[in-house]
Amino acid sequence: MVETSDEWITTRTGIKERRIAAEKEYTSDMAARAAERAMKMAGVKGEDIDLIIIATITPDMPFPATACLVQKKIGAKRAAAFDLEAACSGFIYGLEVGQQFIMSRTYDTVLVIGAEKLSSIVDWQDRNTCVLFGDGAGAAILQNRENSHGLLTAVMGADGEKADLLFMPGGGSRCPATKQSVDARLHFLQMDGKQAFKNAVQAMESAANEALQRCELDITKIKCIIPHQANQRIIDAVGERLNARPDQLFMNLAKYGNTSAASVAIALDEAVSSGKVSRGDLILLVVFGAGLTWGAAVIEW
Repeated sequence: MVETSDEWITTRTGIKERRIAAEKEYTSDMAARAAERAMKMAGVKGEDIDLIIIATITPDMPFPATACLVQKKIGAKRAAAFDLEAACSGFIYGLEVGQQFIMSRTYDTVLVIGAEKLSSIVDWQDRNTCVLFGDGAGAAILQNRENSHGLLTAVMGADGEKADLLFMPGGGSRCPATKQSVDARLHFLQMDGKQAFKNAVQAMESAANEALQRCELDITKIKCIIPHQANQRIIDAVGERLNARPDQLFMNLAKYGNTSAASVAIALDEAVSSGKVSRGDLILLVVFGAGLTWGAAVIEW
């Protein structure tokens, strides 16, 4: 579709494969499947869930919230439900928001999902962006657990001055769909790759260090570092700046590409299922996304 090659993509991004949802497979479908897996692992039924938070930039539709559609699919009739939009940082934002509801004793069981069908907003004529993004979903169940800490801290940040580095101009109240907006390809994501790279490394390093400082930890105490899976060069640069050992970094970028809000959720699931993480281990999640937004979280598994 564009002038590129496997070698060009791999050497510049580290991506070898991606997953693309079927034509009639939507964000809510992937989110529900991830939710059902998380519920099974946690021993939680639909009627046990008090709140559903879905982090996504590719909802099934502008409204109702995709979380409401997932509520129906998983039979969580008691649950409140809403979407959260912080782009690639959305899952960490969702974890922190969910934890606040539990800490305030408003809810006991919160379902947090990161889910994206990015293939629906990628411009397949733009070589600079169409090689990066994939579809997927990941989910987590949050509950209070006695004699354990779970989410130790979460750092969140944003810089709206740099909102134009990664954005989709069409589809909102500023630029509703018209023949002209469609012809101008304004309903696809656009990115300034060089500036996004520079800001991603700086923001992720800063967020990670702040999260570690809050917990009075140094990087050597972290068993597994899960960075946002956007670009191999970004991950390498962040790892180097944090003085992380190669064996601390968990990566599945080569298999999935950038799945935005689903990225660290999918990687966390694979880190656990592969035995990389065991009960009691400390995990550092660190992310960066459009907005600009960023975040980091320290989890005691």
